[in-house]
Amino acid sequence: MAYKIGEACINCGACVEACPAEAIFERDGKHWIDPDKCLSCGACSGACSTEAITDA
Repeated sequence: MAYKIGEACINCGACVEACPAEAIFERDGKHWIDPDKCLSCGACSGACSTEAITDA
């Protein structure tokens, strides 16, 4: 299951740097995860300082 970025995101970009699949992108001032590219590895979640990224 792909990870998702929630409302706690502060758009710092740490998740983008951590994602080995380049599945995270910014659009309309928010970060999003492309579920087709997401490897469900959790690297982005571990890099998120606000715990905005979950596997729900």
